[in-house]
Amino acid sequence: MGRAFEFRKARKMKRWSAMAKTFTRIGKDIVMAVKEGGPHPESNARLRAVIQNAKAANMPKDNVERAIKKASDKDTANYKEVLFEGYAPHGIAIIVETATDNNNRSVANVRAAFNKCDGNLGTSGSVVFMFDHTCNFRVKTEDLKMDLEDFELELIDFEVEEVFEDEDGILIYAPFEQFGAIQKFLEENNLEILSSGFERIPTTTTKLSEEQQADVEKLLERLEEDDDVQNVYHSMEM
Repeated sequence: MGRAFEFRKARKMKRWSAMAKTFTRIGKDIVMAVKEGGPHPESNARLRAVIQNAKAANMPKDNVERAIKKASDKDTANYKEVLFEGYAPHGIAIIVETATDNNNRSVANVRAAFNKCDGNLGTSGSVVFMFDHTCNFRVKTEDLKMDLEDFELELIDFEVEEVFEDEDGILIYAPFEQFGAIQKFLEENNLEILSSGFERIPTTTTKLSEEQQADVEKLLERLEEDDDVQNVYHSMEM
């Protein structure tokens, strides 16, 4: 198993832990997808991906349909994706992904979180180079009619970095730029996509003492509680 497997294992129990927060995040993803490509999933690949994720998170179908309808309203504000970079205590690199309809509010909240938890909000480009930006897909194991090695060979043209299986299906990790091409390949080959998304995997991690980890966790928790925050990534060894 490689780096993506270990990263996924470490984050599994942390990500989307609160159901209400999960639905809020997916709702924002729906708005951005509809504003970008329209309300029809058959012609909007990004919206199809978000609907798959909503299903994987057990978001009720009625909630999804209401979110699409609301997003189609021209008076509904769009969300802008804004990236923040900085350092937590003990030199741990942090990337914060936000989706916001009020950039001034997001900047103020993220800066306050860093300041109150002894971190430092950095400038654009200060830590992003320390992370690999990846896309991932989870497909239904039963749909695969070949072994994993052969499947990985089928995906070689898409620069796929890792393919592995866990109890929830088969996971595929590849560079961020390959998302659309891989989505198309999987759909054309009748492989059901259970979920998909993007992650930032640290190229190197730093091991801390339990006391130091607690300092970093304080900042991570404060950031993740913010309604504008979609994801938080860090370079601390878990």
